[in-house]
Amino acid sequence: MFFSRTKSQLIAPDATLPGRTERPWHLAEKHLVLGTPLVTDEAPAGYEVAVFGLGCFWGAEEIYWQIPGVWSTSVGYAGGTTPNPSYEEVCSGGTNHTEAVRVVFDPAQVSYADLVKRFFEVHDPTQGMRQGNDIGTQYRSAIYWTTPEQEAIARELTSVYATELARRGLGEITTEIRPAAETPYYYAEDVHQQYLAKNPHGYRCHSNTGVRFPTTA
Repeated sequence: MFFSRTKSQLIAPDATLPGRTERPWHLAEKHLVLGTPLVTDEAPAGYEVAVFGLGCFWGAEEIYWQIPGVWSTSVGYAGGTTPNPSYEEVCSGGTNHTEAVRVVFDPAQVSYADLVKRFFEVHDPTQGMRQGNDIGTQYRSAIYWTTPEQEAIARELTSVYATELARRGLGEITTEIRPAAETPYYYAEDVHQQYLAKNPHGYRCHSNTGVRFPTTA
């Protein structure tokens, strides 16, 4: 996460970079940690897909692949305009994407609500276009829902957590909540996939509020 950190506003969609029609990089067939398929455009029957943006995607993916019931994870770019963007392009602020983690999970083992609660606990959703010292539109907080049920859960839990943060005198939640269908998810380069399994001492940004999700929710 060491490219330009000066881009803190989204740009007009027609001003974003042109990108490319196809993904130019090869991806591994298997998830390095879980051993499941890495490219999972079609989830197994009965499984669901969740997409979150919570700052640097290296640490975000590591958090989610450790949760029982998560079948596969990947990192990529969501919420922007440029097709098949590169990491450098996303970091330039010229694509409007956020660094995202795509989670394929078995709802019989872990609920979407629990994934959203974890999302709020492990980053700071009040910081706008940043997470800690990572500043830029690619670090914004985001939930991209894939079903109407996910949207309802995401909005309800956001309201619950916002109330808890307000009770503690903390800032307002800035999390972007949008349908995943509005913008494609583009897989990031292979070097970024399961990055912290390949580089155990690599960079982690877990800027968070320190506030646990209310147990009554």
